[in-house]
Amino acid sequence: MSNRKPALVFANSKGEILDYEGLTMAGAGGERFHCPDQAELIELPEGSELFVLPGRLPVGIEPDTGEPALLDTDPYTGETGISAVAAFMAPAHTAVYTAAYQSRKKAPLLPLFAYTAVGWMDGKFWVAAFRSDQDIRQDTAGFDQELINQRTAKKLRQQQDNRLIQHLGKCCLTYGCPAARNYFLGRWEAPLPSSPDCNASCVGCISLQPSGCCPSTQDRIRFAPTAREIAEIAIPHLENAPRPVVSFGQGCEGEPLLQASTLEKSIHMIRRQTTKGTINLNTNASLPDAVEKLAAAGLDSIRVSMNSARPDFHQRYYRPSGFSFKDVRRSIEVMKATGKHVSLNYFILPGFTDDPDEYAALCELIASTKPDLIQLRNLNMDPEQYRKAVQHAPAAPPLGMLHWLHKLKEQFPALKFGYFNPCLD
Repeated sequence: MSNRKPALVFANSKGEILDYEGLTMAGAGGERFHCPDQAELIELPEGSELFVLPGRLPVGIEPDTGEPALLDTDPYTGETGISAVAAFMAPAHTAVYTAAYQSRKKAPLLPLFAYTAVGWMDGKFWVAAFRSDQDIRQDTAGFDQELINQRTAKKLRQQQDNRLIQHLGKCCLTYGCPAARNYFLGRWEAPLPSSPDCNASCVGCISLQPSGCCPSTQDRIRFAPTAREIAEIAIPHLENAPRPVVSFGQGCEGEPLLQASTLEKSIHMIRRQTTKGTINLNTNASLPDAVEKLAAAGLDSIRVSMNSARPDFHQRYYRPSGFSFKDVRRSIEVMKATGKHVSLNYFILPGFTDDPDEYAALCELIASTKPDLIQLRNLNMDPEQYRKAVQHAPAAPPLGMLHWLHKLKEQFPALKFGYFNPCLD
């Protein structure tokens, strides 16, 4: 990488993405604009996408003064109607800054994706981000679509009476779900969606949104599979796949703990047939008693989804029904008391995640509950909508995401960081 800074990119009125060297790329941490330094930039990862952000004007940095500057017209034609641009990064990458822009009045709500700052330099796009997991399980280069189509069609023909396999076929072929694709390829982590219902109404739920809001990114499963249907997927996968993991709790379902009885039966069925691999639960951790029963049945690990370690912000995002942040903490404690593995699926949004008060709350949670791993997953949501929904009013400037990560690693040297659920074998 050269010593120069990436240039701002914008979309003209035709939706064409152009660069403008008159302004340097900017990134946003909350409502603050920054010029990313070299340590905060990587080449746009393969498999990422660029999004045009309607109703939002791009913000760059003046090269001479270092001050933020709004670009409100096309610098090449003088036309209005330009838009900011963001990157939706490939899995295993975490944002340092979100896209820098200023919203116009009545700007439409952004769909449920993550919006990372992007610029252009030396014939390449650059993003303010870092690779957060070296695991290649969802790298674009590892997916052969022709092979996926063949393997999926064959499995769907062979297992026509298994509704869960048929559901995963749609996830694989319609939505391109990486976990479903890996299941049909017979490798690594396989999904086990199990619940059409949920006990939360998350502002950023990607499988169910109220009418008139931004659409969900995929359809939620419409049935509760049986223990047999679950086991028919899990047993051969754990027996035959390399580094095998099977996971309840996917983006295409509600909260799997609401099907705890079925999950418990399926875990018993699985473990009677095989001791291989890892049985994992992705969950909002709302029902600690159910977690305790699943741990006793043979559940190996849980991944606790969490937007914030502060109860008020957790409440405003999850909008829970019948549980609180105390239950979430208790579920973590239950798993750790039985010697099981706990990950925090900690939604990352620069400007909120690295708020000093949020950092302090996370440190307290880590010190008191001792999770094993933090998964650095980008929050898939309009950043302005999120800040408004949780009523974020920071009392101090953000730490900066790389500094935030460095401080955590320094304070908790045994804590691991990544992006994926690990195989514990």
